[in-house]
Amino acid sequence: MKKEVFAIGDIHGQIQLFEKMLTNWNPEKQQLVLIGDLGDRGENPKACFLLGKKLVEEHGAIYLKGNHEDLLLRFLENPEERYENYCLNGGMRTLESLLHPGLNGDYSPTEMSMMVKSHYPDLIAFLENLPLYFEWEDYLFVHAGVDLSKKEWRNTSDHDFMWIREPFHIAPNKTGKIIVFGHTITPSLNGDNVTTDLWIKDHKIGIDGGAVYGGVLHGVLFSSDKLEEDIILENTGYVWDGLV
Repeated sequence: MKKEVFAIGDIHGQIQLFEKMLTNWNPEKQQLVLIGDLGDRGENPKACFLLGKKLVEEHGAIYLKGNHEDLLLRFLENPEERYENYCLNGGMRTLESLLHPGLNGDYSPTEMSMMVKSHYPDLIAFLENLPLYFEWEDYLFVHAGVDLSKKEWRNTSDHDFMWIREPFHIAPNKTGKIIVFGHTITPSLNGDNVTTDLWIKDHKIGIDGGAVYGGVLHGVLFSSDKLEEDIILENTGYVWDGLV
């Protein structure tokens, strides 16, 4: 077991920020944790997915399943029903990245799903089998959070590990763990819709700085007994415009 963990917040297709952040990671000494949501909304989801997969397979990184990995997989399972919701959540950026620009209107949702599954069977299998959480020392790393109403947090539903918000944020943390999570951007957690700093409260640490919206990407270094460093990269490039 490595003596430190380097955790990176929600990337959402921002490949340039992702690659730049990795220059701060020491693979010999630090366990890399990707908190999830590598795709959708950003400039190059395909490159982020493939780099995440490479980091797992070649460097033993932990890549946690986020709600946007879940959205992609659910779309592929049921494209006609899921297409509109997936696009509203930035999924067209992923589909065009995996296939080609200008897909919308050229193909039906079913045709797009078939093409993705035909071209990327290994990537899809990889995403389907991503872990939902990672325990290390006194820390718990998870994409969205856990169900703190349960006596045993491990009994949290798969959906809540990837999707939970306010019930986790406001409930008392009695797990005995420091819970590091993404999913909800820190400007929302910090209450002013502006501040992109880490959100730290009740042994919970929110690390999604909203990079794809023009915020920041956090890379947070943890030792066994404290948060050692927060590396912050401002997004000065591509910002999602919210268009489908």
